[in-house]
Amino acid sequence: MKIGIISDTHGNWAAIDEAVSLANDMNLWLHLGDCTPDAEYLASTYNVKVYGVAGNCDWPAGDMCYERIVDVAGHRIFMTHGHNYGVRYTQEYVMEAAESQGADIAIFGHTHIVEYLSGPPVLLNPGSASRPRDDDRSSFMIMELEPEAAPKITIVRMKRVR
Repeated sequence: MKIGIISDTHGNWAAIDEAVSLANDMNLWLHLGDCTPDAEYLASTYNVKVYGVAGNCDWPAGDMCYERIVDVAGHRIFMTHGHNYGVRYTQEYVMEAAESQGADIAIFGHTHIVEYLSGPPVLLNPGSASRPRDDDRSSFMIMELEPEAAPKITIVRMKRVR
Protein backbone atom coordinates (compact mmCIF):
# COMPACT_ATOMS: atom_id res chain seq x y z
CA MET A 1 0.00 0.00 0.00
CA LYS A 2 1.46 3.34 -1.08
CA ILE A 3 0.27 6.33 0.93
CA GLY A 4 0.97 10.01 0.29
CA ILE A 5 1.26 12.19 3.39
CA ILE A 6 0.83 15.93 2.95
CA SER A 7 0.29 18.84 5.31
CA ASP A 8 0.02 22.58 5.64
CA THR A 9 -1.02 23.20 2.06
CA HIS A 10 -2.75 26.49 2.97
CA GLY A 11 -4.90 26.65 -0.17
CA ASN A 12 -2.02 26.14 -2.59
CA TRP A 13 -3.56 23.72 -5.08
CA ALA A 14 -0.56 24.05 -7.41
CA ALA A 15 1.59 22.54 -4.64
CA ILE A 16 -0.89 19.68 -4.27
CA ASP A 17 -0.79 19.11 -8.03
CA GLU A 18 3.02 19.03 -7.93
CA ALA A 19 3.01 16.51 -5.07
CA VAL A 20 0.53 14.23 -6.86
CA SER A 21 2.60 14.43 -10.04
CA LEU A 22 5.80 13.47 -8.20
CA ALA A 23 4.16 10.78 -6.06
CA ASN A 24 2.60 8.93 -8.97
CA ASP A 25 -0.23 6.48 -8.16
CA MET A 26 -0.84 6.54 -4.42
CA ASN A 27 -3.48 4.17 -3.05
CA LEU A 28 -4.40 6.70 -0.39
CA TRP A 29 -3.53 10.23 0.76
CA LEU A 30 -3.43 11.53 4.32
CA HIS A 31 -3.87 15.31 4.69
CA LEU A 32 -2.84 16.78 8.02
CA GLY A 33 -4.66 20.07 7.94
CA ASP A 34 -4.34 23.76 7.50
CA CYS A 35 -6.88 24.15 4.79
CA THR A 36 -9.37 21.27 4.95
CA PRO A 37 -10.84 22.18 1.52
CA ASP A 38 -7.45 21.14 0.12
CA ALA A 39 -8.15 17.54 1.21
CA GLU A 40 -11.47 17.75 -0.64
CA TYR A 41 -9.69 19.16 -3.71
CA LEU A 42 -7.18 16.30 -3.64
CA ALA A 43 -9.92 13.66 -3.35
CA SER A 44 -12.19 15.06 -6.04
CA THR A 45 -9.56 16.15 -8.56
CA TYR A 46 -7.57 12.94 -8.45
CA ASN A 47 -10.35 10.48 -7.58
CA VAL A 48 -8.39 9.04 -4.66
CA LYS A 49 -9.37 8.22 -1.08
CA VAL A 50 -8.20 10.96 1.29
CA TYR A 51 -8.36 11.00 5.07
CA GLY A 52 -7.89 14.43 6.57
CA VAL A 53 -7.80 16.25 9.87
CA ALA A 54 -8.38 19.89 10.68
CA GLY A 55 -5.52 22.15 11.70
CA ASN A 56 -5.23 25.33 13.73
CA CYS A 57 -6.24 27.38 10.66
CA ASP A 58 -9.39 25.26 10.11
CA TRP A 59 -12.83 24.79 11.58
CA PRO A 60 -13.71 21.13 11.94
CA ALA A 61 -16.83 20.39 9.92
CA GLY A 62 -18.47 17.36 8.36
CA ASP A 63 -16.15 14.38 8.77
CA MET A 64 -13.15 16.58 9.57
CA CYS A 65 -11.95 16.46 13.16
CA TYR A 66 -8.72 17.35 14.93
CA GLU A 67 -7.52 13.75 15.10
CA ARG A 68 -8.41 10.35 13.73
CA ILE A 69 -7.28 6.75 13.53
CA VAL A 70 -6.83 5.02 10.19
CA ASP A 71 -6.32 1.25 10.08
CA VAL A 72 -4.59 0.21 6.87
CA ALA A 73 -2.31 -2.62 5.69
CA GLY A 74 -2.03 -4.11 9.17
CA HIS A 75 -1.00 -0.79 10.75
CA ARG A 76 -2.84 1.66 12.97
CA ILE A 77 -2.09 5.30 12.11
CA PHE A 78 -2.82 8.15 14.51
CA MET A 79 -3.38 11.40 12.57
CA THR A 80 -3.41 14.91 14.02
CA HIS A 81 -2.36 18.35 12.89
CA GLY A 82 -0.38 18.58 16.12
CA HIS A 83 -1.19 22.05 17.42
CA ASN A 84 -3.18 20.57 20.33
CA TYR A 85 -0.14 18.47 21.33
CA GLY A 86 2.54 21.18 21.50
CA VAL A 87 4.56 19.64 18.66
CA ARG A 88 6.61 22.82 18.18
CA TYR A 89 8.23 22.07 21.53
CA THR A 90 8.07 18.30 22.04
CA GLN A 91 6.83 15.13 20.36
CA GLU A 92 6.19 13.44 23.73
CA TYR A 93 2.45 14.22 23.87
CA VAL A 94 1.64 13.16 20.33
CA MET A 95 3.57 9.92 20.90
CA GLU A 96 1.61 9.28 24.10
CA ALA A 97 -1.68 9.95 22.29
CA ALA A 98 -0.74 7.51 19.53
CA GLU A 99 0.29 4.84 22.03
CA SER A 100 -2.94 5.28 24.00
CA GLN A 101 -4.86 4.55 20.77
CA GLY A 102 -2.75 1.47 20.01
CA ALA A 103 -1.19 3.15 16.97
CA ASP A 104 2.19 2.04 15.67
CA ILE A 105 2.48 5.14 13.45
CA ALA A 106 1.81 8.77 14.43
CA ILE A 107 1.67 11.52 11.82
CA PHE A 108 1.33 15.24 12.35
CA GLY A 109 2.03 18.60 10.71
CA HIS A 110 1.86 22.16 12.06
CA THR A 111 5.60 22.87 12.36
CA HIS A 112 6.27 22.97 8.58
CA ILE A 113 9.45 20.99 9.36
CA VAL A 114 10.12 17.42 8.17
CA GLU A 115 10.57 14.88 10.96
CA TYR A 116 11.06 11.13 10.93
CA LEU A 117 11.64 9.19 14.14
CA SER A 118 11.73 5.41 13.97
CA GLY A 119 9.80 4.96 17.24
CA PRO A 120 7.93 3.11 18.49
CA PRO A 121 5.63 4.54 17.47
CA VAL A 122 7.05 5.67 14.13
CA LEU A 123 6.65 9.46 14.17
CA LEU A 124 6.28 11.37 10.90
CA ASN A 125 5.85 15.00 9.90
CA PRO A 126 5.89 15.60 6.12
CA GLY A 127 6.74 19.29 6.53
CA SER A 128 4.78 21.75 4.42
CA ALA A 129 3.79 21.42 0.78
CA SER A 130 3.43 25.19 0.47
CA ARG A 131 5.34 27.06 3.21
CA PRO A 132 8.42 25.13 4.35
CA ARG A 133 10.43 26.36 7.33
CA ASP A 134 13.33 23.90 7.09
CA ASP A 135 14.40 24.22 3.44
CA ASP A 136 13.78 26.34 0.36
CA ARG A 137 11.85 23.41 -1.09
CA SER A 138 8.41 22.24 -0.06
CA SER A 139 7.89 18.65 1.01
CA PHE A 140 5.60 15.66 1.46
CA MET A 141 6.16 11.99 2.26
CA ILE A 142 5.45 8.66 0.66
CA MET A 143 4.87 5.78 3.06
CA GLU A 144 4.85 2.20 1.83
CA LEU A 145 3.12 -0.23 4.17
CA GLU A 146 3.02 -3.99 4.35
CA PRO A 147 1.57 -6.05 7.20
CA GLU A 148 4.06 -6.93 9.94
CA ALA A 149 6.83 -4.81 8.39
CA ALA A 150 8.25 -1.45 9.33
CA PRO A 151 6.99 1.36 7.10
CA LYS A 152 9.23 2.45 4.26
CA ILE A 153 9.37 6.25 4.25
CA THR A 154 10.48 8.52 1.42
CA ILE A 155 10.80 12.26 1.99
CA VAL A 156 10.10 14.12 -1.25
CA ARG A 157 11.37 17.66 -1.74
CA MET A 158 9.78 19.60 -4.54
CA LYS A 159 10.17 23.03 -6.00
CA ARG A 160 8.36 25.66 -4.00
CA VAL A 161 5.12 26.39 -5.85
CA ARG A 162 3.48 29.72 -5.11
